[in-house]
Amino acid sequence: MSRFKNEIATIPAGVWLAAAGAYSGFAAFLWFVVLADPRFPPAERVAFAALPPLVVAIYALVGGYIFNDAKRRGMRHVMWTLLAVFIPNGIGIILYFLLREPVVAPCPACGAAVKGHFAFCPSCGAAVHPACPVCRKAVEAGWKSCAYCGSELNKA
Repeated sequence: MSRFKNEIATIPAGVWLAAAGAYSGFAAFLWFVVLADPRFPPAERVAFAALPPLVVAIYALVGGYIFNDAKRRGMRHVMWTLLAVFIPNGIGIILYFLLREPVVAPCPACGAAVKGHFAFCPSCGAAVHPACPVCRKAVEAGWKSCAYCGSELNKA
């Protein structure tokens, strides 16, 4: 499965149903109430009844994605969802994607949740990522020296 499909799969079924219901209800309202005037050209009527509800449905789906994605990353999911939905013009959504934390992964030793930038598990102390032998901060593969303290890293 592709990464996009994995990300879409994080949106709960209830949010998909709510988005479909919001789309259907808003489209029906526009079609039967707002656009009931026969002077509207048919092409404009269809476009106006289909596109604004689509924006509302996509906004609901993005809110559901942010809720589950923030929960999966160990962030305050309710706060981030409310910020993303209520800060106007999509600025909240942009802020979420700029400021979100790495995905939380399970510890290989004890299974506890470990944030992506940790070198050691906070529950059992097992090494999760390679660490500098001097300052014990996480380092990336391929580094020749530690970016935090400058000490030389082992070639092992």
